[in-house]
Amino acid sequence: MGFVKEFKEFAMKGNVMDMAVGVIIGGAFGKIVTSLVNDVLMPLISKVTGGVDFTNLFVNLSPDVVIEGEQTLAAAKEAGASVLAYGQFIQNIVDFLIVAFCIFLMIKGMNKLNKKKEEAPAPAPEPPAPSKEEVLLTEIRDLLKQK
Repeated sequence: MGFVKEFKEFAMKGNVMDMAVGVIIGGAFGKIVTSLVNDVLMPLISKVTGGVDFTNLFVNLSPDVVIEGEQTLAAAKEAGASVLAYGQFIQNIVDFLIVAFCIFLMIKGMNKLNKKKEEAPAPAPEPPAPSKEEVLLTEIRDLLKQK
């Protein structure tokens, strides 16, 4: 029974729950960024570069294997050619840069919000009321000054 209780305490700690939420949100965020890259940015980049599809860039390392039809990565792999698929590597670098930039913007925004919270000074606490002895001593001092 002690093991189950100990595991329950561990699983319910704040850091573990925060990490679980982060992993779930990160997975969803990854899908959004992948869609942004594949469906929005890469077509624009392809248009600017004259229709180059990065994922189909490769070097055929098997000169004896003939690739029939369109020279795509899928056709090369289907023909059994050994290929150096550098286009997919370029695609992954672009994905990484976009994800890193999005995270940078998100953290920058969060830091800006936190900074605004820190800049708002908390009202100064009121000084504590003087004790009965202090009040009495103050009255005696004032009486002595009058004499």
